[in-house]
Amino acid sequence: MKERIAVIAGYRSAMGKAGGVFKNVSASDLGAGVAKETILRSKIDINLIDEVIIGNVAQPADSANISRVIALKSGIDKKVSAFTVHRNCASGMEAFTSAFVRLNCGYGTLALVGGVESMSNIPLFYGKKMTEIFAKLSRTKTLIEKLNVLKDFRLKYLTPTVGLVQGLTDPISGLIMGCTAENVARDFHISRHEQDAFALLSHQKAERAMANEIFSQEIVALFNNDEKNSSMITEDEGVRKGQKIEDLQKLKPYFQKVDGTVTVGNSSQITDGSAFALVAKESYGKKLQQEFGCEILGYIREFEYAGLEPSRMGLGPVFATAKLLDKTGLKLSDFDLIEINEAFSAQVLGCVKAFASNEFCQENFGKSAIGEINPETLNINGGAVALGHPVGMSGARIIIHLLRELKRRGKNRGLASLCIGGGQGGSCVLEVN
Repeated sequence: MKERIAVIAGYRSAMGKAGGVFKNVSASDLGAGVAKETILRSKIDINLIDEVIIGNVAQPADSANISRVIALKSGIDKKVSAFTVHRNCASGMEAFTSAFVRLNCGYGTLALVGGVESMSNIPLFYGKKMTEIFAKLSRTKTLIEKLNVLKDFRLKYLTPTVGLVQGLTDPISGLIMGCTAENVARDFHISRHEQDAFALLSHQKAERAMANEIFSQEIVALFNNDEKNSSMITEDEGVRKGQKIEDLQKLKPYFQKVDGTVTVGNSSQITDGSAFALVAKESYGKKLQQEFGCEILGYIREFEYAGLEPSRMGLGPVFATAKLLDKTGLKLSDFDLIEINEAFSAQVLGCVKAFASNEFCQENFGKSAIGEINPETLNINGGAVALGHPVGMSGARIIIHLLRELKRRGKNRGLASLCIGGGQGGSCVLEVN
């Protein structure tokens, strides 16, 4: 029979702004530092790990199959297999749910899972013409041959393609993610004021959580690898303490210059970070707990992914959760806490309105409204607008954080959900008891 999956000893790095505190740390080192500490703090024998699954989006060229690189850097035996998963913004969640399926099908008993992203180190790319010139130059031997190749060179060939921008642009709709958020804002009549107010609340919640040392319980300190100013990073860099609504209101629309409402202030921050946990079937997890005294944060009961129109990708959590509720028989009101990754303020607000809309739910799911979300249960310690959204990491982070927060508050059931670039959504039912 299918069992719940126990999540054991989940931790994360602090999140650094792109070009910020972790700019000198490679994605594999950012992952290995947290993975190694997660294994150590779990108290479980490292030799019991029989698979490693890690989510990553940018896929750095110097760490092909980054999951394998992180596994070996973390001290895991070379005989242990490892593979990398990529589901855009839900890559970290995909690592957990891939393990869910594999463990329940008998492929291993204990897995290290998580997500990592170094958005600081996503490279620039030369265009095809410049690449061809480089290739021809590499095959030349004499100065005359090199000069013959260079006669075709034009200065404009040196104009790079920004990998980060390219990756955040959907090739089907042709829209960068911020423009899909503008579509959601327009569809659900979400004003600029509503978006800024949501962003302010995200920062205020995150600042309060930092002051109460809630994040410090899940953060692993890492060196910043800065030769001139070496230090341990223990706190999220993006949270703006004392954020004021007036400062958010001063920002100009970033993606749609005319009549736009989405700004850098009410969007998620581009950041670096990693998050990891050990996972096992519930029965084996409890056996490990008895043997090693490891902490089980909680369980993944079930999950679902769903597709939707790429130009409205931000509504993915509604589509995935609708499938998940049908599958489990649960209602939206059955969840004590809900985490919806804050890709954009407009996107989360759009999801809240879509869940409660008879018209939207009838049109898309053939039924009445799914339900209303109590704002007191939603992203209670802030989200990606304040903390950041390292795309390969975020799915892992919200699972780990939500389980920790459920446990801290003495609650039982949570919903973790993300929208996914390209027009998908992912949702998980988490339980503590």
